Amino acid sequence: MTANAHPIILYIPGLLPKPEPELHRDALMRCLLAGVERLDADVAEEIRGMPGAFDVVSWTYDFYRVHRDIALDVSSIERAIEQEGPAPADVAEAASWKRRLTRWIYTLGDLMPFLIPHVASERMEVHLRDLRRYLRDANGIASHTRRMLKVPLRAATRAGHPVLLIAHSMGSVIAYDSLWELTHRSRDRVVVDLLLTMGSPLGQRYMQKRLKGARNSGHDRYPNNVLHWKNLAAIGDLTALDPYLTDDFVEMLELGILQSMDDTAVHTHFRLDGELNVHSEYGYLVNQTTARIVVDWWRAIGRPDSA
Repeated sequence: MTANAHPIILYIPGLLPKPEPELHRDALMRCLLAGVERLDADVAEEIRGMPGAFDVVSWTYDFYRVHRDIALDVSSIERAIEQEGPAPADVAEAASWKRRLTRWIYTLGDLMPFLIPHVASERMEVHLRDLRRYLRDANGIASHTRRMLKVPLRAATRAGHPVLLIAHSMGSVIAYDSLWELTHRSRDRVVVDLLLTMGSPLGQRYMQKRLKGARNSGHDRYPNNVLHWKNLAAIGDLTALDPYLTDDFVEMLELGILQSMDDTAVHTHFRLDGELNVHSEYGYLVNQTTARIVVDWWRAIGRPDSA
């Protein structure tokens, strides 16, 4: 592999406003590399020192027209980086009976959508509102968002860069839909070596019925441009209601579209203002399981100076 074709880690976030792109990218990268460095300092240094090795698809400003103040998150990010893993209190809280009950109620709402107005919290209502805006493609916002991901994917493939696409939460839906369109609408020769989904809603029946290609069958139903797929779901994550995606997308393996797919449950430890947020992107990125996936992929795909 030449220096011009080094591996690329491309990240797409989920819903809600995010900090200004450069500040957001720096915070995300710090979290990711904190975990990577604990496992393999050489890989962390290569990613840190290589321009373009880590990039973020900053789509949320166009969706919300506002940035989140990074100052709201700085101290929590620092604590998450300093903490090497979940404390016993984090583990206990993530698996508490209150979270299990809420998960059961939300799962019931996914199975019987008419119950959603009766069980949805205020925060869930906000997410549903934004999700519906994406699904309706109001004013072309969903198409625009997918284009923002397609551009760097096309560029990476043309230049021969192996790609690890990390998609958090709603970002996994955007990634899936974009990859499907690249396969079946534009038929671009885009290749994603590894798709890593984190806190994904792709296991929800409500979402699966509305994905691109959902009404098709066989190869036409799925993106055909991903080689490997790994999915992480934090214990207690209410967005990843069904934390196991392999059983939902096993046909991709049976058809030979995917070479491998697996699900892993993790404990995350990000706290904002003292409150545990197991769904936080910062918590997923700093997690040691995420770090292990990145390190193994980076080393397996080829070191930048190995050619």
